[in-house]
Order: sequence, then structure tokens, then C-alpha cells
Amino acid sequence: MAAEVRFREGWPVVVVGAGGCGMVAALAASRRGGQVLVLEKGAEPGGNTALSTGLIPAAGTRFQRAAGVPDDTPELMAEDIFRKNRRASDPALTRHLCETSAGLVEWLADEVGCELVCHTDFLYPGHSRFRMHGPPRGYGAELVRQLARAVEKDPSIELRLETPVRGLVLDDGRVVGVRTGGGSIEAGAVILALDGFGGNPEMVRKHLGPGVAAAPYFGSPNNTGDGIRWGIAAGAATGYLDAYQGHGSVAVPDGPLVTWGLVMNGAVLVNRHGRRFGDESRGYSEFAREVLAQPGGEAWEIFDQRAHDASRGTRFEEVISAGRVERAETPEELAATLGLPAAALAETVATVNRVASGEEKDPFGRDSFAGGLSEPPFYGIHVRGALFHTQGGLKVDTGARVLRPDGRPIPGLYAGGGTAAGISGNGAEGYLAGNGLLAALGLGRIAGENALPTRRTP
Repeated sequence: MAAEVRFREGWPVVVVGAGGCGMVAALAASRRGGQVLVLEKGAEPGGNTALSTGLIPAAGTRFQRAAGVPDDTPELMAEDIFRKNRRASDPALTRHLCETSAGLVEWLADEVGCELVCHTDFLYPGHSRFRMHGPPRGYGAELVRQLARAVEKDPSIELRLETPVRGLVLDDGRVVGVRTGGGSIEAGAVILALDGFGGNPEMVRKHLGPGVAAAPYFGSPNNTGDGIRWGIAAGAATGYLDAYQGHGSVAVPDGPLVTWGLVMNGAVLVNRHGRRFGDESRGYSEFAREVLAQPGGEAWEIFDQRAHDASRGTRFEEVISAGRVERAETPEELAATLGLPAAALAETVATVNRVASGEEKDPFGRDSFAGGLSEPPFYGIHVRGALFHTQGGLKVDTGARVLRPDGRPIPGLYAGGGTAAGISGNGAEGYLAGNGLLAALGLGRIAGENALPTRRTP
């Protein structure tokens, strides 16, 4: 109880976590006139945002119009999300994030000072329009740099690094502060902007199952589910705790991520027998499970010169720079280089080319190979499936207020990022590219704008 707590300081708004969600929340609260304290347990800001592509889906922005995309709408965007997650996500929250997405991106550009463009390199699986907005270069790390620069310049925001929070302080059901190793801090409102629980093996095993728990984890090690546990202890409801974002192509042994743009430009994945095992174009999140189910939990991404050239200037450059791409003049030579059976890989390439030319149908149902694997030389990357981020958490409303099981908000408590239940439905199949960052930054801004304290009622 707060009556038993001696606060060493007080702030109108305390934000826990300095990833994309937390920094956006702080900036939004500051621009509403609030004084904001941001507490981050790591040595630098960033979280999973820094490891991401840094792409925010948004519908109806001026950046889309400048890129030749004049006809996107929040309704189309919401339908794409619902189609992917089989209408499992909260309808009101999903639509609200879509309806506010254009305002979010333009606010980031105009008021925060982020440099953003609409990327049209390739259409991510499940999206009906080009709507991914991010830095022209640098991906998530660059987006974090831009947000951190804005936070540093804002005199109303204080960021404290290496300051882990240990729990919430409640008074008669209201959240009134946070506990840290250096003492308790009073808060008019607390925004939980931590990432999910991908770095907590026990929670991953409990909620995602032993198969996912055995997969390599490629997110921030600080994602230990603290905010979710604190919310539950405060009486919060949870949702979609089985939801996660996986990725089917992380370069062996330790990365980097291989952009799924290679697949959309014609690449295929084969197992150690040189055979394909699914429709790669379904999406990179659910295909992680397909890769993990293969012998050794591994695969090889195979593509030709045309796909190679079409993917240059994207995150593929990181894979090239890391020396993860093997090259050969023929499929048989590539097989020898990769340690795969030559005859099987050559037959896989030939089958893909027959499907691409319309001679036969793909047995896995893929309907586009962007020209096939017909232009030598040929390339291969040894990859594996990985867990990137969990998508479930505390239930929130369209004001980012954390809800009890009966639907009433917990006074003084807001959430976003990986702490909040997202919009990907259940499992890995419902994840649509950009869902994580849309919910993180979208809920971050909403929480920051709504969290300024109001007069308490008796």
C-alpha cells in the first residue's frame, strides 16, 4: 500500500522502458505539457525497436501519396490485419490503431523530427498496399537514434539508464508509483512500455510451448515479461499470450536477419535434403515454425542473380556484409558449396522454374515466384527459424488504459509495446508485418497523450 511507502521523488508521468514505445510515450506526454521520467533497465535505449526493420505501417499518409500510393485507407489496412489474424484481434483497438496510423507517422515527422519515407521495395505478405514507413536508411537502429535524439533535446523528459524497476506501487487499486532499487517514485500515471517476454524461457515455454522455447531467440535479452507480471499482480486481464512474431530466415550461426524481401523477389527455402517444404510467401512469422520443424531446425535460402539484384539496397546488405551469402554458377555447384544433395537441389530449381513459367502448379500453393530461379549465378544462405517477439500481454482499451477482467480500467496504469496485448490474434499465423511496431508506437503515443494526471475523485 502507498501509505506504507516513502517516496523519494514524484513525477506527473513515469514511463518504464525506453524502447520505441517508451520514447514515443514520453514525447507525447511532454508535448501535452507533462514532466516525464523514463526508467530503462538497459545501458542504452532501444529494445526490440532497435533490432527491427524500423517500419511502421500507416494508411493515407502524405508519404504514400509522394510514393505513388494514393488509395490506401484505414479500412483497407484494418481488413488486411483481420484477414491475417482471422479476425481474432480486438476490433475496436485494431481499427483505432489503423485510423490513427497516418497521424502517428506524420506527427513523428513533423513534431518529433524523424526522417521517414514510404518504402516501396516490395509488398510484404498480407498487405494490399505499400504502407511501410521508416527511415530512408538504417532500419530500427536509425529510428531509435532519431527518437533518442528528440528525447535528449526535450527539457521536460529525464531518461535514466541502468535503472531497473522492481514493481508497481498501488493505493486502493490505483497505481501511484513504481519501486526501484534506489527507492520508490510517486507517479500521477505509470506507462508500462516494456517489451514482451521472449527473453524469459519459463514464460515462453508456458505460453508458446516447448517447440518455440527450443528455438533461438533473436530479440532483446531485456524482454523478460516484467511489465506483464506487474500488471497481473495489480489485477489486470491478459490476452493473446500465445501470440508471437517468429522469423523463418536468420543467418546461421548468429544472424543477421535475412529480409523476407528475398522471398518476395523469388527466393525459396529448402531443407538439408534439398527440397522445399512449404509456401514461403505466406509470411516470415509463421514460416519460422516450418523451418524449425525441418531436420536440425535449419534451411537454406536459394535465389538467383535477378533476386539478388532486386534485393540490393535493402536489409539484404547486412547479410552480404556479414559474409553469409554463398555463390556458384550452377545449382549443382551451389549444392556442393552448401553441403546439400546436388540432384535434389537441381530438381527443386527446375520445378520452381516450371511453376514460374506456368507449366505446372506449385504443390505448396505459392502463386508467385517473381520469375523463378533462372538467371545464373545462384546464391544460398544457411538460415534457421527464430523467435523475435511475443505479441500478447495486458489488455488495454483504445486509450491505452490497462483493463481488469471485468473491463474496467486500473486507474493510473497505461501500457503499450510488448507489455500490451497486440493485434496479431493467436499463435504466429496472425502476425502481419509491422503489427508489433504499429502497436508499440501507436499505443505509446496514445498512452502519453492520455496519461497526464487528473483530479482524483474521493
